[in-house]
Order: sequence, then structure tokens, then C-alpha cells
Amino acid sequence: MTDASVATVGQLPAGGRQPDRTHRGDPRYRDTKVAWLMLAPVVVLLGIFVLWPTVYAGYLSFHDWSFYKDPVFVGWKNFSDVLKDPLFWATVRRGFLFVAMTVPLMLVLGFLFANLVVSVSRGLASTLKVSIYIPTIISTVIASIVFVLIYDYSGGLLNAALGVFNVDPIAWIGDPAWALVSVAVPAIWLGMGLTSLIMVASMVDVPGEFYEAAAMEGANWWQKTIYITIPQMKNVLLYLLITDFVAALQQYELPLIMTKGGPLDSTTTPNLFIFNHFRNDMNVGYSIAAALLLFIVLGTVSSLVFRIFNSEKLVD
Repeated sequence: MTDASVATVGQLPAGGRQPDRTHRGDPRYRDTKVAWLMLAPVVVLLGIFVLWPTVYAGYLSFHDWSFYKDPVFVGWKNFSDVLKDPLFWATVRRGFLFVAMTVPLMLVLGFLFANLVVSVSRGLASTLKVSIYIPTIISTVIASIVFVLIYDYSGGLLNAALGVFNVDPIAWIGDPAWALVSVAVPAIWLGMGLTSLIMVASMVDVPGEFYEAAAMEGANWWQKTIYITIPQMKNVLLYLLITDFVAALQQYELPLIMTKGGPLDSTTTPNLFIFNHFRNDMNVGYSIAAALLLFIVLGTVSSLVFRIFNSEKLVD
């Protein structure tokens, strides 16, 4: 044995293994370990209340199952029944109509309100931000009851205001022509607060030098908005478009309380359709299959919106 090998053997610890210096002394390894320990409760709760129910729902969607009997495997029958149900597709179309009524108007009003907030003094801006956020913290149930009272045919505030101009009373939530519009109004009122505040935060982030340079070139407010504000807010607007779209298509509390889906199913949204089936149909597998199909619709449309509007980050 050579002197070098003897020296090497003499440096080995008991057991003849080299000490592991690759991770234990690395601060990044310690930080990663702490991060995983802090994330563990959230991961466990996510697995229990989101991942496992999703997997189990997928399993039950292939079964004829109710709370009163064991699941019986039926394959794709539930999905086939949903796809052949004209009422399901009618509610999906109505859901997209509801999205068209609420999301564009919500984004436009939120954008205009955000412009107003960033253009006034700090004290007035704080007051405006608080006032626009108040509807967000109001219960949807309470808001529904309030708007039912406003829309009341004989004693409602809206018909009373129209009576001043000699306009005949309108059955706002009793007429299929007006019912969905009447539900869309409180939906916009409830959802505009958070949308506006996110836009305010995004507008404040736009560098002021851009506007100063545009002003020196003689640009007006409209030109600054088109060529500076909107391009700089592209990712935020895309995020709000997707989240507002998903929230509007999944809306069911307002029509459930205000109209119960009527009159003549004119306000039955997709989630309300699924909810009613879940309450009244013995085969729960049908409702689960409908919910999964709606999830596919939401995911498909969201991915198409991302592809169309291109979500790459802007370069400062």
C-alpha cells in the first residue's frame, strides 16, 4: 500500500464512508427544508379537501350512485346523458350570455373608476377605494334580497322611480325578457370592487415617465390610454378577464335566491342546473358528470383566451 493510500485511509471516519457535505452545510438546503415544513399543512389540506374529492368525483361520474345505494359502474352513460340533454346546453348558452352581460361592462367600469382614482387627490382616492370595495364584502344572499325588493313590481324602488316619468311598472324578475338582465346588475355591482382595486394597483405601477414623454408630444388622455396604459396593463387585464369569466359562468347564488332559475328557466345558469339536479335527481353521478363537463368547458375557453391574447410578460 502506498503512502498516499495510507493517508487517504487515515482520513476516513469510522465506518469507512465519506461525510456528506453536498447538502447539510448548504444554506439553500436548509431553506428548502423549512419551506417544505411550512407548506406541509397547506399541501395536506389541499390533498384532503381538493385533490381527493376531485379524484373521487371522477370515479363516481362513471357510476350510477346515490346516497341510498352502492355505486354501480355504468361507464360513459352519465356523460352521454348530459351531452344529449338539451337543457344542459341551454344553460351553458345562457351562462355565456350572462358572461357577455357582466364581464365586459365590469371591466370597462372598473377601468374608468381606476382612472378616476389615480387622477384625484390621495384623500379622495382613499374614500373612493373604500366605497367601491364595500359591495365586495356584502353577502350575496343579502344583496339578492335587497335587489328583489328594488325590483318588486308593485312597491319596488325602481318601478317607483320609473313612475315619476309615467313609465308603466315592469316585472323585472317575473318577465323572461328582463330576468337575466336583472340578475346581471347585482352581479356587476358585487364584482366590480375587487376588479377596480386590482386595476388601480396596476395603474399606479405604470412609470410616470411614459405619460410625461407622451404629454410632451401632445398626446391626449385617449392616446395615453390606448398606447401606454392598456399595453402596460395587458397581463392584469388578461388575469381579470379570465377570473371574471370563470366567476360569471359559475354564478348561481343570485339566480337561486332572486328567481329560483325562473321564469321559464330564463335565469337557470349551468351551476344552478347542476345544483337543482343534485337536489332532485336520485342519480348523483349525472350531476357530477355535468360538473366535470362544465369544468372542461371552463378550461377550454380559458386556454383559448390565453392563446388569443398572448400572456407573455411585457418588457420594461
